[in-house]
Amino acid sequence: MTTSELPRILRKRGEPENPTFLELFFDLVYVFMLSRLAQALVQDLNARNVAQTAVLLLAAWWVWVLTAWLTDLFNPRLPIIQALVLVIMLGTLVMAVAVPRAFGQHGFVFVAAYFGIHLARDAVLIPSTRVHRPIQARSVRVFFWFLVTAGLWIGGVFTDGTTRLVLWAIAVTLDLGSARIGWPTPRLGRTELSSQIFTGMHLAERHREIFIIALGELILTAGTGLAFTDFEADRLAVCAVAFANAVLLFQLYFHRIRQLLAPGKVSSVERVRPGTATSYTHLVMVAGTVLISAGTTYAIGHPAGTTPVGWVLVLLGGPALFLVGSCLFDNVVTGGILWSRVAALVVLVAVGPAMPLLPSLGIMIVANAVLLLTLVAELTALRRRRAG
Repeated sequence: MTTSELPRILRKRGEPENPTFLELFFDLVYVFMLSRLAQALVQDLNARNVAQTAVLLLAAWWVWVLTAWLTDLFNPRLPIIQALVLVIMLGTLVMAVAVPRAFGQHGFVFVAAYFGIHLARDAVLIPSTRVHRPIQARSVRVFFWFLVTAGLWIGGVFTDGTTRLVLWAIAVTLDLGSARIGWPTPRLGRTELSSQIFTGMHLAERHREIFIIALGELILTAGTGLAFTDFEADRLAVCAVAFANAVLLFQLYFHRIRQLLAPGKVSSVERVRPGTATSYTHLVMVAGTVLISAGTTYAIGHPAGTTPVGWVLVLLGGPALFLVGSCLFDNVVTGGILWSRVAALVVLVAVGPAMPLLPSLGIMIVANAVLLLTLVAELTALRRRRAG
């Protein structure tokens, strides 16, 4: 590869910033991934399984983040990059298939797919950027940290129980955490956190799309749950409330996003620190939708009667996690605090102790009411500011 060919592998400034159809196609595999994660919670709700599901979600999210950054930094219209995205998509599908038994007999399959994704990515990017050392150094740094955590992932495959959980939790924390500090690497240093490496508009669109995918999985859960019932009134009500919940999350997300990432402000996520923070705050919001999906599945099966404390935490924790993620995202972009959503969090915590007395459907209605009041309050405040 000569210097004159280098621009073909990199995304040039000024090129179309909208995600390609292939990137949208790639995101579809995450409908399946998020569904599998939610189902893993439903099958056995306990502290260990919640921790295991969180680890698997973090690993799946790291793959999505690296792929979003891949098509942001490199030209997504090149055949080699498109082929790489398809390989990553296949690997993600295998990871999703292995999710239910990743902490059992399918641990090797999950890790092998995770490794295969990283190896394929670095096998393409490192040689392709060899004539431009600063760009190549970024990929080498990511590969170095992949090697750092490889022992922990592999070690987890040959252990089980708590040991596997601890090893994988440390590994995935290092995977995500290394990006926040610029992947410091011997002799190569680290990527400067203030450097401008992302394309703001493209990265913002990719995060919007993955959140839409998460909402799509929630609607799929509600529809699938209803399809396997005889349209009993209480279960029909659960699905209707779940659909309303998806609509409220959509409105709360895009109402605020339109203000935060308007064309004049989108450059705020182009630097390393805010760009990575944006990805991680969306992880919190997507985790909230996974909890909501799991809670919806439980509620469809148990719409009446008192609700166990664990499921109360899930049914309220999903909306709460979304609110936390949206507050963190707001802080990344504006440096401020979105007090309306902080107030909503306080309300959810305050009503929590009384929720075990209600059926799951009632808890979902309460959570929706809090989200609806939050949306109304924010829209009212926005109209007042515009009128003033």
